[in-house]
Amino acid sequence: MDSVQDDCLSKLEQEPSIEDCFRHLAEEARELYLSPDVPRLTKPPTPLEFYRDYVSPNRPVIIENAFNDFPALTKWSIPYFREHFNDKILTVAVTPNGYADSVCGDYFVLPEEREMPFASFLDIMEGKSELKGVYYVQKQNSNLTLDLKELVEDIKEDIPWASEAFGQKPDAVNFWMGGHEAVTSMHKDHYENLYCVIQGAKKFILHPPTDRPFIPYGNYAQAAYKEINGEFQIVPDPGGHTVPWIAVDPLNPDLDRHPAYGEVDQIRCTVRPGEMLYLPSLWFHHVSQEDQTIAVNYWYDMEYDIKYNYFTALEKIVKVRSGEGKR
Repeated sequence: MDSVQDDCLSKLEQEPSIEDCFRHLAEEARELYLSPDVPRLTKPPTPLEFYRDYVSPNRPVIIENAFNDFPALTKWSIPYFREHFNDKILTVAVTPNGYADSVCGDYFVLPEEREMPFASFLDIMEGKSELKGVYYVQKQNSNLTLDLKELVEDIKEDIPWASEAFGQKPDAVNFWMGGHEAVTSMHKDHYENLYCVIQGAKKFILHPPTDRPFIPYGNYAQAAYKEINGEFQIVPDPGGHTVPWIAVDPLNPDLDRHPAYGEVDQIRCTVRPGEMLYLPSLWFHHVSQEDQTIAVNYWYDMEYDIKYNYFTALEKIVKVRSGEGKR
């Protein structure tokens, strides 16, 4: 029996399939530099420590006491926003189910965007409104520094030790606010992300870039939600645009349809008030939240270095091998 097993192993080593290579890549990454849990620091690292231990190896980390000097930690609340910003106009994403920028059937569906006074949004957060749908402030155009300038004095426009490590200021600073129904579907960003929770808690499901062969994509017709006569409808994009998007919901994965996703383990973490998650560029992430949550995130442009080069090569191999995007 041992000789038979040795012979099989020998053949596998001599003639591995592409799938075997993909599995080895994902397994080796976890053995060499990743862990089942996101590590934690009790205080901010120095710029050198941050770059050496986390940015360069592309590893996430949760940093406690990362922004204790932010007045927002003690000031930001519904009563505070009511007192100071009742008439401020917000851009709010509206969906029937809390899933914005996500796959629904044959479509990649964007939220309906509405402008409303801060007071109206706060009424929704407190359950005082009869409006239908799930409302979430999630506009990612540096909405905090561009649309909500009055709030900037309660935070900082950058994280100094991170800016020193990255050698630049952030490209965008975004403000997030919503209830527990709001969900961000799995995706990746070409940014180094510092995600700071002010109130509530954010729950992340993470996958490193080396899991890319097991993350299923599809090619979907673009559409948007629109409330018409009191009911939400999916309205296809008149231009006929299509969007490649991740076809699996990590909260409830359909492994019959996407069996490869079952071959890799999710990395889960929860980020609470006063904590910062460093989410490296190109990491896949799904985000949900406990109760009402307020957060700020800083996007620093990524380095288009050898890591990016390797990742794009891996992505092209996956697409060729699987015929990804064909439906």
